[in-house]
Amino acid sequence: MSQARGLTAGLLIGPATMIVLGALVAPLALLARYSLNRYDRTNFMIEAFTPENYLRFLYDPFYTGVLWTTLWIALLTTALCLLLGFPIAYRLARSQSRWKSAGVLLVILPLFIGSTVRALGWMGMLGRGGLVDSAVAAASPGSSFPLLYTPFAVVLGILSINLPYMVLTLQSVIEGIDARVEEAADSLGADPSRRFLHVVLPLALPGLATGSVLVFILAMNAYATPLLLGGARFQMMAPMLFREYAVNNNWPFAAAIAFILMVTTLTLTAASSAFVQRRYKAA
Repeated sequence: MSQARGLTAGLLIGPATMIVLGALVAPLALLARYSLNRYDRTNFMIEAFTPENYLRFLYDPFYTGVLWTTLWIALLTTALCLLLGFPIAYRLARSQSRWKSAGVLLVILPLFIGSTVRALGWMGMLGRGGLVDSAVAAASPGSSFPLLYTPFAVVLGILSINLPYMVLTLQSVIEGIDARVEEAADSLGADPSRRFLHVVLPLALPGLATGSVLVFILAMNAYATPLLLGGARFQMMAPMLFREYAVNNNWPFAAAIAFILMVTTLTLTAASSAFVQRRYKAA
């Protein structure tokens, strides 16, 4: 009987699994093959089997610098999303007000606007003659304070895009934590900080891990925001990948950059997930 059920389940799941694997594995396999080819300015790509594209990236300080820039931008925005998102998520999760649905809607509403449109909005606020620059000029005539095309603008733009994902993820997890557990901690004499560190935080660790992974992956692969708010001098992996592919027509090197970005993101994500799981079990 169990074998028949297993066969039936396999027949039902098999076609969908094959389609998913084909849609995911086949492009990655083709990309991996491209990354081992050679670039030629006349023929664009010559079939080969060489690691020179990966070695070029790893031994060139410019490309490794772009990778480090992408990493610290992604880590910083993830940390800021945690610091800013947790209080908002906790307040929404524990709120009994009739305005709770309106608060959730305010968090979701920015997701209806594309990242490119929001980046253009930040350009208008942070650029020369924008809202911030005009306010500084009004407060101190003759002064100018443009923030566009700086790392600050890039972090702010990515933060505004990723923060709703963190808030929504944490809110769903905190709502699953029984409020009576916190009440029990209060009755035992725990102050708010101890209640948070020893009760709420350990129980919310899975949500923290999920939200952090989601935000980190989005930040690592950000394209429009660093391109528009960082300018040509500020380099991150996704815009550089597009430039090598579409502008320089160097498909082998672009494929190698894509794999390096993917492997770096997956490695750090797996390491952080394993660390959080160990801490969660220990707690």
